[in-house]
Amino acid sequence: MTTLPKQILRVGFVGTGFIAHFHLKSLIGVRNVEVTGVYSRNPENRARFASEVEALDLGECRAHESLESLLSAGDVDAVWILSPNYTRLDVMRTLHREAKAGRSKIFAVACEKPLARTVVEAREMLHLAEDAGLNHGYLENQVFCTPVLRGKEIIWRRAASTTGRPYLARAAEEHAGPHEPWFWQGDKQGGGVLSDMMCHSVEVARHLLTAPGALRNSLKVKSVNGTVANLKWTRAGYADELRRRFGEDVDYRRRPSEDFARATVTLEDEEGNELMIEATTSWAYVGAGLRIQLELLGPEYALEYNSLGTGLKIFLSRAVQGTEGEDLVEKQNAEQGLMPVLEDEAGVYGYTDENRHMVECFRKGIKPLETFEDGLAVVEILMGLYRSAEIGATLHFPAPELEDYVPVVARTGA
Repeated sequence: MTTLPKQILRVGFVGTGFIAHFHLKSLIGVRNVEVTGVYSRNPENRARFASEVEALDLGECRAHESLESLLSAGDVDAVWILSPNYTRLDVMRTLHREAKAGRSKIFAVACEKPLARTVVEAREMLHLAEDAGLNHGYLENQVFCTPVLRGKEIIWRRAASTTGRPYLARAAEEHAGPHEPWFWQGDKQGGGVLSDMMCHSVEVARHLLTAPGALRNSLKVKSVNGTVANLKWTRAGYADELRRRFGEDVDYRRRPSEDFARATVTLEDEEGNELMIEATTSWAYVGAGLRIQLELLGPEYALEYNSLGTGLKIFLSRAVQGTEGEDLVEKQNAEQGLMPVLEDEAGVYGYTDENRHMVECFRKGIKPLETFEDGLAVVEILMGLYRSAEIGATLHFPAPELEDYVPVVARTGA
């Protein structure tokens, strides 16, 4: 029996990729936590990650040769599942098996977005966590973005309280394309840009529309309408570029996933008021780098945020030469000109506050703001949008046909 609260939460990482490093950097700003273990399939990556943990003074981190070794380690209280989408259910099944057999003392689990590739997978993720008696958190960083936290608090306290609740949320996220080949493979990732980035947009919009302190399911999804398109990466030159970068398994001439998606989600609040979410996502945006745009509109007010509208900007002339990198902003597309700079990406994007929240909830035994239940709800919306795009019509909820639905681009042999 674990005695809570724990003075220090000892965390194990499953996965050492791009997103794992974002989470690791954010933990510098989180108290009461140590990273004591890591597992990934690549021995060099996990050894390097363990060294980085110790260099950041975040604990003595052991690189484990197997997932079972990490899960049964006596110095790990909670795991962060940060491995690729197609591995997450197997990780959760292994954690469930080890916990039920008494070989693991882990009592909490957090999983990166999206929770799963399909509704049936997401539902199993939730069932496995609850059947094993684990506290669970869904890692949706945009809910914890500093402008979202501050903006929502002001809007609901000053404006909604006097003139009425907000009724329209808009969210957009765009960049020039993912880093790793599996993101571009529909069967492994679960789709294309809609699966990869719309999960952010619909959940941060749903969060902004939800009254402070109210459960997220206080808003009921009534219908969804989705559109997907291939705008850039199926063009011959760009399809060939992907193949050169990632190998023959990424073939956008024959097996593309969408690089643009649009969504309209109609919701209803507790009093029967109609609310709307409008969202767009794209892997076909070439600007300074990753761009997140958010709006929240109500009867007498509006909230606006653009992640590239930074306070700090740097100009570099043609005479300044350097190698390509992402030292100014994520998904950076240039090294010269007038460049926006995010001074603290992990903080602005929400990773620091997200991880602070999860650590405190887990070590105290409190249910987090975002759980696997929310991850399941997001996947249901995403599958509804894919189905709507496939049939070319609005899909009304409840939609039981989504239980075993697989997007066209994720179907093996499609």
